[in-house]
Amino acid sequence: MTSTAFDSAALAVTDTAAGTVSSPAVALTIAGSEATGGAGAQADLKTFQELGVFGIANLTCIVSFDPQDNWNHRFVPVDQQVIADQLEATTAAYGAASGAPVLDTVKIGMLGSPATISTVAEALADGQFANVVLDPVLICKGQEPGHALDTDQALKAQILPLATFVTPNHFEAESLSGLEITDVESLKAAAVRIHELSGAAVLAKGGVRLAGPDAVDVYFDGETLEVLSAPKVGEVAVSGAGCSLAAAVTAELAKGATPLEAARTAKAFVTAGIRNRVASGAPFDALWQGGPR
Repeated sequence: MTSTAFDSAALAVTDTAAGTVSSPAVALTIAGSEATGGAGAQADLKTFQELGVFGIANLTCIVSFDPQDNWNHRFVPVDQQVIADQLEATTAAYGAASGAPVLDTVKIGMLGSPATISTVAEALADGQFANVVLDPVLICKGQEPGHALDTDQALKAQILPLATFVTPNHFEAESLSGLEITDVESLKAAAVRIHELSGAAVLAKGGVRLAGPDAVDVYFDGETLEVLSAPKVGEVAVSGAGCSLAAAVTAELAKGATPLEAARTAKAFVTAGIRNRVASGAPFDALWQGGPR
């Protein structure tokens, strides 16, 4: 299957009666703030809005690039009680305890520390979220001892088992599956392996990392294996593509789409956003969530 265009009809709001418009679906992102606006909770909220979903963000950390240090990340965690307070307020207002539950879909982005992972896992463990989309932000590239490795291991142990949909990039898919990914066939094998480990639907992203004219991702849910491909737009990754893909999946699931339908829509949405990217003075461009318009 080749995704070529984003269907703007997906944004239509359904009339429930003459002159009456239904309330939008609601989705929560638990993620970090990224100061340039290209990724993190900012990208998630813009994606939710573009796809017709009311978005809520609970922040886990503040991330800013350092232009004086080769644009490396500066990371400041949010206090654990503040994270817990955000989750409490959000679920009380919109979740199962609200009396009018409308929130059953959540995206998990950057968590950043074992403590934050434990806080979020505890909030998810009661099962009130039917859809848990994990963008598995792994930070240990094999060189960093201590905190980075501890964080990645905690994410795999505590959050991955709670996920219903996982969207790993090339590095994350290799780390989660234990397989080397060099082509579409090995990406397929990694997607199958990650599903076997997690039980979740998987959208493993090859993107521009694999050779060839197309950006290729692989979807697998235990029954259906589908290759989603679109012509590459340049050979360099764009800031916010991974966040926006997972957020688009989240938005579509919140609206009632099947996991495969959500994956197809997300692929088309991100392809259009990369094509209509935002240039910056940083050494990277950013995906524009309004690109499909």
